[in-house]
Amino acid sequence: MSKIEMKKESHWLMIVTTALASIGIIMVYSSSSCYAYEKFYDSAYYLKRHLIHFIIGLFLAIATIRLDYRKLKGYTKPLLLLAILGLLFSFVPGIGHEAGGAKRWVKIGGFGFQPSEFAGLFLIIYLAGALEKKQGYIRNFFYGFMPPLFAAGTVVLLILAQPDLGSAATLLSVSIIMLFAAGANIAYLIPFIVISVPAFYFLIVRVPYRLRRIVGYLDPWSDTQGAGFQIIQSFLALGSGGILGLGLGASRQKLFYLPQAHTDFIFSIIGEETGLIGTLSIVVLFVILIWLGIKISIKARDLFGKFLALGIIVSIGLKAFVNIAVSTGAIPTKGLPLPFISYGGTALILNMIGVALLLNIAEK
Repeated sequence: MSKIEMKKESHWLMIVTTALASIGIIMVYSSSSCYAYEKFYDSAYYLKRHLIHFIIGLFLAIATIRLDYRKLKGYTKPLLLLAILGLLFSFVPGIGHEAGGAKRWVKIGGFGFQPSEFAGLFLIIYLAGALEKKQGYIRNFFYGFMPPLFAAGTVVLLILAQPDLGSAATLLSVSIIMLFAAGANIAYLIPFIVISVPAFYFLIVRVPYRLRRIVGYLDPWSDTQGAGFQIIQSFLALGSGGILGLGLGASRQKLFYLPQAHTDFIFSIIGEETGLIGTLSIVVLFVILIWLGIKISIKARDLFGKFLALGIIVSIGLKAFVNIAVSTGAIPTKGLPLPFISYGGTALILNMIGVALLLNIAEK
């Protein structure tokens, strides 16, 4: 692998990320302006907050690029501990902030953040370090397989308790993929899968709002004003956009029809305003981003870099896939934002840091 090749990949990674972030800035304003004016009498309320988060993310990304990612190997355990403590803080009265029945936010003074986003990146860093150290006995159940799985399971269970099934399932999938890439015997997972089946049955079938989501997914037209409302409005947005779209700012579904238009369902507004051309462009950009991330992982000079790059790009790719799949009705509704595009400060900042780590790995 030549230095020129890595710099070329870095160059394209920056271009694709910049394109996605730029689309996000435009679409956050377009999709939120009416709602922001109705709620705050300021149509640019969410845009201004999104730009502040973007600037913070850019500053931290530049700082991350300047560091040597290999120094993170000395801080994997403290970062894992921070991830766990952050998730625990979300349950502390006065610190944890509840919204929509979920305790997913921590507010200290005037500063608020979503600890699950930090936990995701910190767990990936920890797993990358642990899997590099355990390469000699990675196929050993007790010494190679269980410690990383136990760490991942602890973080995932805390996220699940918030409750946030979408983020928990995504992070668990990332952890398993990293274990598989490291050479772990995935057959060891079979007993855990068997044990977890009753738990998943309880978490989905026995929890009313999740069961309504499943019913709404299977037959949204059976409850057009209830469980099926959100996905039907998403269908209407995507369908009315046609090939070329209605034009930027011309969405009708964002006029208080489609809930969370600037967060979880921003892809639907993109489809309505820019049409099939716009949505396919987003998909292509994410495919290129994932391909570049995988190439950086394959060509990394050390195992820590390989596993770290793989975890970061799989995490971003899975979140993008789930968000787009939800918007198009391919899977039941999950509360995951579209990376770099949806409104959401913590997610945007952490994704930008993730890309900065990829650039760091590519350049070393």
